[in-house]
Amino acid sequence: MPVNYQTPAATDLLPVAGVRLGVAEAGIRKLDRRDLAVLALVPGCRVAGVFTANRFCAAPVLVCRRHLEIGSDLRALVINTGIANAGTGEQGWQAATETCAAVGRLLDVDDRQVLPFSTGVILEPLPVDRLIAALPRCIADLREDNWHAAAQAIMTTDTVAKAASRRLQVDGRSVTVTGISKGAGMIRPNMATMLGFIATDAGIATPLLQQLLRAAADESFNCITVDGDTSTNDSFILIATGQAGVEFADASTPAYAALRDAVIAVAVELAQAIIRDGEGASKFITIAVEGGRDRAECKRVGYAVAHSPLVKTAFFASDPNLGRILAAIGYAEVDDLDVDRVSVWLGSAGSEILVAEKGGRAASYREEDGARIMQHAEISVRVALGRGTARATVYTCDLSYDYVRINADYRS
Repeated sequence: MPVNYQTPAATDLLPVAGVRLGVAEAGIRKLDRRDLAVLALVPGCRVAGVFTANRFCAAPVLVCRRHLEIGSDLRALVINTGIANAGTGEQGWQAATETCAAVGRLLDVDDRQVLPFSTGVILEPLPVDRLIAALPRCIADLREDNWHAAAQAIMTTDTVAKAASRRLQVDGRSVTVTGISKGAGMIRPNMATMLGFIATDAGIATPLLQQLLRAAADESFNCITVDGDTSTNDSFILIATGQAGVEFADASTPAYAALRDAVIAVAVELAQAIIRDGEGASKFITIAVEGGRDRAECKRVGYAVAHSPLVKTAFFASDPNLGRILAAIGYAEVDDLDVDRVSVWLGSAGSEILVAEKGGRAASYREEDGARIMQHAEISVRVALGRGTARATVYTCDLSYDYVRINADYRS
């Protein structure tokens, strides 16, 4: 079960004017489950994307990049789960382009106006015939209020669907932001999550849209890790339909800050939901690093702690073996770090205790206090580096027996 997370009700997910969603059962890997989704966009939508830095990136990622570079009026997204279409060479490229062509025929748009996405098992061919056969059912199901079903249709090892919505007022007009994501394992995105899609009915100029997307990724999906692996299929898409009648030309436009905050809030909620639903997770852990020379340095320290199997298994066991945190900070590639200036706190439920300072264990620290805090489902680690004013936050989970079981049996 996810840590303190429940999928919003379908009625809590606000429709975004200009985006219709449809789902179907294609039998791509398993029968009797929705595993295919189509998002149809009205003409004039602006779309931005960021993708995995993995050199073995999947064929759909390559096709998406190509279609976004062409700059056509993008009209549809098609997403399948079950098979990642990664490590599939020319056959994978053909499957992705055939999928785009099939969607294009059904929606009467050019295939270059379609973006394909896949997630699932790597190194296996995508059964494109089954996918294409199910597309008419997706098209027949297209509705603006179908976000909940689409969130379910893109799941793999997720135990719950992940979705979020916000609404704000701009010059007397209502502006909506809604998004969905999937991911539970193979999560240490180098740009985004395994799959994430956010749409708003605001109008946003293309350069500003790409800027907003990167800001949202850096504050959310680029701050999470389950197991330190970067997927071959990571994709994060931001859509602006312009249907609300509000246009943002640049960051100085009045009320842009409120829109930016809403988009980032949705992205953070989706990213944290991935960690809360991490494979086998029983604890949600926030690692806040402050006092660094720059944000990148703080994130390196945060990820060193978050990636450590020894730290993560200690959290799972509620074992206050907190010297493991100091060890991780020490190997985080901050070569001139003065450990005598580093302090570490452990916290939960609004309170925290000082664990380490001046190069060693804090005089006030008692192990029974550490053990008590580590029993909680939500735990924070705060690290002060004593080098500057920069800060960053990373979200992770513990590493349990179930993580091994889930991934050992993933293809069964």
